[in-house]
Amino acid sequence: MPEPIVSLNEESLKADLRELVRRTVEEMLNGLLDEEADDLVCAERYERTADREAYRAGHYERKLTTTSGEVAIRMPKLKGMRFTTAIIERYRRRETSVEEAMIEMYLAGVSTRRIEDVSEILWGSSVSAATVSNLNEKAFASVEEWRNRPLDRAYPYVYVDGIYLKRSWGGSYENVAVMVAIGVNDDGYREVIGAAEGFTESAECWREFLSWLKSRGLRGVRMFTGDKAAGMVGSIAEVFPGAAYQRCTVHFYRNVLSKVPKSKRPKVAAMLKAIHAMESREASEAKALEVASELEKSKLGEAAKVVREGYAETLTYTRFPREHWRRIRTNNAIERLNREIRRRTRVVGTFPDGNSALMLVTARLKYVAESEWGSRRYLDVTLLEG
Repeated sequence: MPEPIVSLNEESLKADLRELVRRTVEEMLNGLLDEEADDLVCAERYERTADREAYRAGHYERKLTTTSGEVAIRMPKLKGMRFTTAIIERYRRRETSVEEAMIEMYLAGVSTRRIEDVSEILWGSSVSAATVSNLNEKAFASVEEWRNRPLDRAYPYVYVDGIYLKRSWGGSYENVAVMVAIGVNDDGYREVIGAAEGFTESAECWREFLSWLKSRGLRGVRMFTGDKAAGMVGSIAEVFPGAAYQRCTVHFYRNVLSKVPKSKRPKVAAMLKAIHAMESREASEAKALEVASELEKSKLGEAAKVVREGYAETLTYTRFPREHWRRIRTNNAIERLNREIRRRTRVVGTFPDGNSALMLVTARLKYVAESEWGSRRYLDVTLLEG
């Protein structure tokens, strides 16, 4: 009598294995979170010790999307101390860096065979060409979902800027602008709230970018800080009529210094910085006019003209709490991100199209935003209430 043939439902087996991996990740993360909470409290549950700094107060649940699937995270609540976790941030950074690596390899034109080899290092086992394609699609989908997420809180301060990358177009190369926005939320933390392709930083592009941010829920903006790009100021007034505009003082200095001989730039730079070192708007205005007069006496009429015509829009920050001045009068909050973007995109060189550039830029922004960069309080926004 022939032995019965054993048949396996391959799809069912794969689904069971995926669920097993997902549950393992979920249990591991929740176990690590509880251990982390015990370390912060300096005591086990119900333990009485002289070193105890807080008390456990249950859990609250949140979802975390991982490459193993969506897992339910039971975040510990503490009395007497705010629970901040390094475990989840480290895990998310690892996941995000994998997504970014896949996108970067794809955009850089790495062969499928080579990606298979690299995937063995990243995931511990080699994957097929079809799987590489699926992973790229998942990575792009994850990044795009994050880029279009709803903005469900107020952002009193928003920084905007554009960064230019190279793309191929009809056999030639041209610049493509990726427009980026950072918001300081109503708890005082920085978030990357927008990234979009802008072709050129025209009035139409800025209007579309700001309208897109508004459609996703951007509200409560008291001031935008940015360079005086073409069309930016008018678009801000049109889309967010209640928000003020602050011209980045660093960009203002660069515009003035471009009209000054190299030998005189150090002295003029010190004069310009003195304008924004004053203790009041009135004092800064007086200093700006004094600087313009000094430049005229030194036969630097073009530089003096830039100062006279532009200093007023660099002093908008003086309407806000003095403790915020240093951080809201420049676009420095966005400069580090731009350096990160350039460092990452340099390995690609020229992008096949604007969307490819946008995806890699957004992947890098997502990675940085979910690191320590976004976990440190940037401003005490409660000062705005006064």
